[in-house]
Amino acid sequence: MNKQKMYIKPEAIFNYLKGEDKLHTLITTQSTQVDLVTTDQNLYEAMGSVENRSEIDLNLLVKFLEVVKIMPHIDLVKEERKVLTPERVEEIRALIK
Repeated sequence: MNKQKMYIKPEAIFNYLKGEDKLHTLITTQSTQVDLVTTDQNLYEAMGSVENRSEIDLNLLVKFLEVVKIMPHIDLVKEERKVLTPERVEEIRALIK
């Protein structure tokens, strides 16, 4: 049986880590129907975009790391990881407002 893959973007990770997103249900129920996948770059961008790091729920982060398959950015996208710039941070924050 082939499972469906759901690719998780930085803005969804950002919302999840702050406890504000429907992604929470998918992660906490560990669906047998869907493989959740993201890249190390996406996780880096999401965490780096949280203005007040004390808002990150570490329990949610641990659960995320347990359930979501984190692929190397270079393997999935075929390009090197990028440094998170202030412009990219603003872009991610704008996507969640």
